[in-house]
Amino acid sequence: MPDTHPIADINLHQISTRNTHARHIVAGCTSALPVLADMWQALHDALSDTAALAARVARLSAELEHTRLDRANLRAAMHATLAAHADGEPDPLWYLRDELNAAERPAAASRNPA
Repeated sequence: MPDTHPIADINLHQISTRNTHARHIVAGCTSALPVLADMWQALHDALSDTAALAARVARLSAELEHTRLDRANLRAAMHATLAAHADGEPDPLWYLRDELNAAERPAAASRNPA
């Protein structure tokens, strides 16, 4: 099964730019037609929701990329362990232990700053 990146098709910078332009248009319309204030407020709220969603997509994309890198590193360690076992190395599980310890180091360092 191919590893696709559906988020790569989302241009967050372009979305944010269009959102900013739309907010400026709504602000101008609000000034020009204050009678429709409720409608302009609804549009403003919807545009604010879009900005919040774009921020969440950016955060989730970064988390996904980190998770994919961790998974790839673990998979490489598994392959190295199997190859080391096949080669008769005395401690083939060292590769997995090393990767698992490396994955824990950044989290432990961020929780316990020196």
